[in-house]
Amino acid sequence: MRVSLAAIVLLISVAPAPAFAQAAGAQPPSQQQSSTITTTREAAEADGDTPARSVIAFNNYGWRGFTFRWGGGLLYDYATYSQDANSQSQMSLSSVADLRDFRVLLKGKTPIPHVTYTLGYMYDKAKGEWRFRQTGIMVDIPRAYGDVFIGRTKEGFSTSKIMVGYQGWTNERATINDALIPILADGVKWTGRVPNGKLVYTAGFYGDALSEGESFNKHDNQAVFRGVWEPLYGSDKRVLHIAFETRYALSNNGSLQYRSKPESYQAQSYAIDTGKFSADSTNTYGVETYYRPGPTMFGMEYFFNAVNAPDSGNPMFHGGELLFARILTGETRPYNARGAYFERVSPRRSVFNGGPGAWELIARFSYSDMDSKTIQGGRFWRLTPMVNWHMSDNVRLEFVYGYGTLDRFGVVGRTQFFQSRIQFQL
Repeated sequence: MRVSLAAIVLLISVAPAPAFAQAAGAQPPSQQQSSTITTTREAAEADGDTPARSVIAFNNYGWRGFTFRWGGGLLYDYATYSQDANSQSQMSLSSVADLRDFRVLLKGKTPIPHVTYTLGYMYDKAKGEWRFRQTGIMVDIPRAYGDVFIGRTKEGFSTSKIMVGYQGWTNERATINDALIPILADGVKWTGRVPNGKLVYTAGFYGDALSEGESFNKHDNQAVFRGVWEPLYGSDKRVLHIAFETRYALSNNGSLQYRSKPESYQAQSYAIDTGKFSADSTNTYGVETYYRPGPTMFGMEYFFNAVNAPDSGNPMFHGGELLFARILTGETRPYNARGAYFERVSPRRSVFNGGPGAWELIARFSYSDMDSKTIQGGRFWRLTPMVNWHMSDNVRLEFVYGYGTLDRFGVVGRTQFFQSRIQFQL
């Protein structure tokens, strides 16, 4: 693994500036950087965000209207912890340096107008297996102001969940997000917009016929709706994003379990965990807002999860996050107005071209309350200040500190988190 990481760093660092390639049909970098708003999408959605400047020129192909682009990503994490005695009794945590994620991505256009495709294949480190991720086709229907995706994709609930982990602000999503919302689902999703572009909406319907054995499977069937108001649509710089979302899901074979690690994938224990309990269905409601006037951004997401579980008193779980982000070097994180999510940061001057890269300061507060009626899953909050160093469009380093408190079964444990990540993405 260390040899592989060194080889990738060497490839990126020696690539001469003139060799930077554009994706097929993409605008030159100078034009791409003139606006921080994206108004196009394809089947790969957030998972296939093409870098403004790519380090290689041989991953794009075209033939008779059919295009093919391959890419991929790798995450390698280090984590260590400082726990008080109560925390040690609640969670087993020890220092770990290990692979977090490795995936390949194929995407492109077909000879059929308005039809794009994507295939994602990821190595599941926990299970030691290769598994399909974002995979399917998208049909753009301009006259209906929308597109339909068929296959395996994000449900469309929560901006943080829609964004691929490689492009998120923090190294991990909030505990409540991972506990409640599956990372993927199999089904059909419609994403539409009103003609003036100021309202984007998503409706998705999913089942588990193909994902019953997947680790992300939490439900038998789901129906998801999300509406996003973008009142500043038309501006090249400012973004105001206000969203409301709802989700109805049947339990998985008559039971549910909500659990999440303490925003550290390398942790050996879960922070919140309801245990498996009998349930019929669940209704989840979310509200979120983000304001990005430029290099600075403010945001929040909050969820309420009402479970139809008479034996447990019909519990209600809730939680969310508050976010502040500031790019010190002046870049602005792009926003995809068509899909209503944010994309990767592109430094004005890459470290490998003699520049400073892009330095981003983050502060996030997250909270999860999984104690309700007879269910005692715990209450957990964490404050996470961190620094992202976007060395280029393809390399990112993360330096993370966290302070968290877990209150469960009358015991309050406190933990300090020290984490770092190196990320490569093509």
